[in-house]
Amino acid sequence: MNPGMEGTPPRILVVIPAYQEERSIGGLVRSLRERTPYDVLVVNDGSTDRTSESAREAGATVLDLPCNLGIGGAVQTGFQYARDRGYDTVVRIDGDGQHEVEDIPKVLEPILAGRADAVIGSRFLGETEYRGSIPRIFGIRFFRLLVNVTTGYRVTDPTSGFFAINRRLVEFYSDHYPSDYPEVDAYILMHRLKARAIEVPVRMYERAEGKSSITTFRAVYYMLKVTLSFLINCIRRFG
Repeated sequence: MNPGMEGTPPRILVVIPAYQEERSIGGLVRSLRERTPYDVLVVNDGSTDRTSESAREAGATVLDLPCNLGIGGAVQTGFQYARDRGYDTVVRIDGDGQHEVEDIPKVLEPILAGRADAVIGSRFLGETEYRGSIPRIFGIRFFRLLVNVTTGYRVTDPTSGFFAINRRLVEFYSDHYPSDYPEVDAYILMHRLKARAIEVPVRMYERAEGKSSITTFRAVYYMLKVTLSFLINCIRRFG
């Protein structure tokens, strides 16, 4: 069954968590407004630059968080906004220009056709121009193995921040979403919900502006922290 009431088009919201993205967020929002029909929400995660103003000037709805909650808290705020306003589907993309706006329909199509509850855009399916750092690629391969072994999902890009989810997952994630580095943890939550999750090939580029914070030390810390959180969520009870 397609999302939305019978005979009415589904309501789709693009959620963009953003922190210190004043140089890229305006162009991204304008691209979305010009090339897609979807509503755009930017969750400004306590930025001290002009991220909020740039997003508003480009035409996005902006939620300004009073402090930096981290990526999980910012994305969950977007889910809560979508739930409370009756959106059927949420697309989540990064605010730094890495994701291709023209790939959004490809990520949405299996959900709108009723074939999936979650669709993740993978930079490793098909031909790819993506070239990550050695620590990043090592981490991706480690989490790919972890997710595939523990959940049964066949995953190539477990840290992708480009995905779409239906209303069932929007409602669940509004109350239960990992606060820190959430993409990997989300797989065990989907597995426990018996959600249908698939990947589709998308394009991903290097950051359009700014510099990645991933270093070898941060990559090791990230892997340990996420693995522990992932294992906890394997046995955690959800009310």
